[in-house]
Amino acid sequence: MPRNVPTATIRTQVTVPLRFADGYATDARVFSFEGLVDGRENLAFGLGDWAGTFTPDDQRGAVPLVRPHSECLTGDVFGSQRCDCGPQLREAVERIADSGGFLLYLRQEGRGIGLYAKLDAYALQDDGLDTYQANLALGHAEDERNYLVAAQMLHALGLSRVALLSNNPDKAKQLDRLGVTVTERVPTGVYLSAVNARYLAAKVRHGAHTLDLPIAGLP
Repeated sequence: MPRNVPTATIRTQVTVPLRFADGYATDARVFSFEGLVDGRENLAFGLGDWAGTFTPDDQRGAVPLVRPHSECLTGDVFGSQRCDCGPQLREAVERIADSGGFLLYLRQEGRGIGLYAKLDAYALQDDGLDTYQANLALGHAEDERNYLVAAQMLHALGLSRVALLSNNPDKAKQLDRLGVTVTERVPTGVYLSAVNARYLAAKVRHGAHTLDLPIAGLP
């Protein structure tokens, strides 16, 4: 384990059946942890043949598909279309279940600024700012998410190599610095709508997300 990654351990693991609004269902092995540096109740969901897909830290073995997914109450739970978080979560669960791997559910709402601040940012977006500009206007960084706890969780699960299911290059860069080798970055789908077009365009312009969008035609 790299020096800059404090040790975390698995606290509890239990099987939980998952079911989504569109009828898709699967089982997950849900892991909780001790020693996570943010003190939050982050979870890892083992999906599909997560145990048989790979041998922990075996450089020759298969590499599990992993998505670190930052919590989005409005999108994940209530189906808000202001973002693409809910559809990405739904897609990730099925794709990881098909190939074997882990979904890391990270409690860092609103790019790490918290739920109330995220709603404050929504109000500023309604007045014309984009999602990154709104965070700055509130005195935050554009993106305050930190993937140290994700690295802790992966190391606790015995993983040092992953295929990363994400359009966000910053996730790969942070994990690499924290001792988790990203063997490839696997893009998610693009969930473009009239409601979230400006939001997705901002992710491309500010965060270099790999989204195939008609940027020239977006506001």
